Amino acid sequence: MRRFNVTGLCVANKHYMVDISGKLKQIMGLIEGGSYFTINRARQYGKTTTLRMIKHALADEYTCISLSFEGVGDAMFESPALFCQRFLLRVSKALEKTDKDFAGQWLDGSVTDFDLLEYHLDKLCMSRKIVLMIDEVDQASNNRVFLNFIGMLRNKYLTREDEGVNTFHSVILAGVYNSPWNIAADFEVDMSFSPEEIATMLLQYEKDCSTAMDIASLSREIHSYTGGYPFLVSRICQCIDEELGRDWTPNGIHKAVQIVKKEENTLLDDLFKNLENDKKLYSLIYDVLIV
Repeated sequence: MRRFNVTGLCVANKHYMVDISGKLKQIMGLIEGGSYFTINRARQYGKTTTLRMIKHALADEYTCISLSFEGVGDAMFESPALFCQRFLLRVSKALEKTDKDFAGQWLDGSVTDFDLLEYHLDKLCMSRKIVLMIDEVDQASNNRVFLNFIGMLRNKYLTREDEGVNTFHSVILAGVYNSPWNIAADFEVDMSFSPEEIATMLLQYEKDCSTAMDIASLSREIHSYTGGYPFLVSRICQCIDEELGRDWTPNGIHKAVQIVKKEENTLLDDLFKNLENDKKLYSLIYDVLIV
């Protein structure tokens, strides 16, 4: 049986999920237009799950390379030569299950600087529409070697209409903070969940559990407490389902909110840490809430 998930990747056959097809349609429009852009949202905002869904949506028409810089460490960025080789290796591994022959073409031990990597990409992108997605880009966004890599992609993007210049059709960077792109298309997709979208998840649950809940009313109630923040929406639902005896009423939602407010979690820890590190912001919030 499916459950509400608040940690890691959400999978449709295992977890209750909001229908974000409208958001995906907007993102696909950016990709089809060949845009380079950043999905920068706070932690636990569904970025990784969204990237996974984009990858599946692209499968028929594009070659999608999905990477993550989570846990890569500093070694990858010690030199251009090491970065180029590790990057090509990661791309090859990402493609191995779906296109083994093409995966092997990425490996080239002679690619030891960004000029050679640029030439290598020219050949590989010649006959395919390739979308590159890099998750957890914050791990490298202040690194000089990575910024050089971004600069190379920027140059190829700006010259891709020239004859003989081939590059990725679209590049998506995902992270908490703004990326170093200065060619990025504006990413204006609202990643928060509307009451109508929350209702799609509750409808899945109701079909499985038959609680006779008032889906429309409870969706609005959950949204009023959370503003549609994906983690908070799912956590409140999880609390009601697993800790509050499936009390799908406004009172049950209120009780779930009290549980979330008192518990330790990554989202609130980050919020408190940022408040403690920014005295002006702390004072402003204090004045609004206390004074």
